[in-house]
Amino acid sequence: MRTIATKDDLDPVWKALADSTRRQILDLLRQGGRTTGAVCSAFPQVSRISTIKHLRVLEEADLVVVRPRGRERWNYLNPVPLQQIYECWMGPYQACWASALLNLRDAVESREVE
Repeated sequence: MRTIATKDDLDPVWKALADSTRRQILDLLRQGGRTTGAVCSAFPQVSRISTIKHLRVLEEADLVVVRPRGRERWNYLNPVPLQQIYECWMGPYQACWASALLNLRDAVESREVE
């Protein structure tokens, strides 16, 4: 597993998250590990080959960790890259919006007092 350190290193994660089927796979794996066959079965509208390609993109983005067990490949969600996206991109914007909302509240409350 590689460590994602900079915003530019998050590009594969953004690419992986851009596809709705891959996001659905991540939602499935959030419930617990699944074999590749079980993941493929959960998406009957998508061919097995396409599902495997989606899993490969998720694995390359480090969003899925694969553990071979006998003849099976078990896929597990790795939430670390999602947390890194949150910390790099969402956190700073959240602080900005929270500050703006507090300023708005203060402005509204000061007008109510007048």
